[in-house]
Amino acid sequence: MNKPELSLENRVALVTGASGGIGRAIVELFGAAGAKLFLNGVKEEKLKKLSDHLAQQGITNEYKALDITTPGAAEVLVRTVIDKMGAIGVLVNCAGINRPQKAEEVSENNWDDVMAINLKSLFLVSQAVGREMIKQRKGKIINISSQAGSVALPLRAAYCSSKGGVDQLTRTLALEWSKYNINVNAVAPTFVNGPWAGNMFKDKEFKKYVFDSIPLGRLAEPEEVAYATLFLASDFADMITGHILIVDGGWTIK
Repeated sequence: MNKPELSLENRVALVTGASGGIGRAIVELFGAAGAKLFLNGVKEEKLKKLSDHLAQQGITNEYKALDITTPGAAEVLVRTVIDKMGAIGVLVNCAGINRPQKAEEVSENNWDDVMAINLKSLFLVSQAVGREMIKQRKGKIINISSQAGSVALPLRAAYCSSKGGVDQLTRTLALEWSKYNINVNAVAPTFVNGPWAGNMFKDKEFKKYVFDSIPLGRLAEPEEVAYATLFLASDFADMITGHILIVDGGWTIK
């Protein structure tokens, strides 16, 4: 038996939300595993900085700043990747937002914004990529979901609803596209360490609630979410599809 190696050598990976905390950890790990990267996000400056950083490490990459919630953006993005890199072997849907509010105070605009980025655009990008993967009869799609798709969290009516939708969409696409040898899975992390966590935990009562709910007693690190994503993108996960890989330190077992 050959020595097992978790590699994405020469595979083209499209990552949305690439310049965020989790997204950046994913692209850096994928690059180290040999992937050729196409980065997507909203802010040109952040993407260019990340692209230059990756290039300095010898990692082949391209990028396009594009708001994937705008009409037709998914098709434009995917066509750009195909034109520049020839194919898409892996898609990671990492773009997402959260706007904590009491359920009775959630505005229609905030609800629509959360659904647009977390669920609608995720589907449209997956659909556009899926059409290309159907042609090539192969591909891996990994959606970055959340434990919020499995358990209720306070102040997150829209967010929990969107991530529950992501989980069901993951299963449905996996079912429909399995005949084309396309694996569709999701990674569902708990609260992840980073600057955004610091802002959230200014509420000491909420911070205690979160840490008390995680049996391992700590937040997830972005790299830990990235490792789970890399596994699902690799050949090691060829027999896994429609699965929600929960990276939550034990939150959902209770």
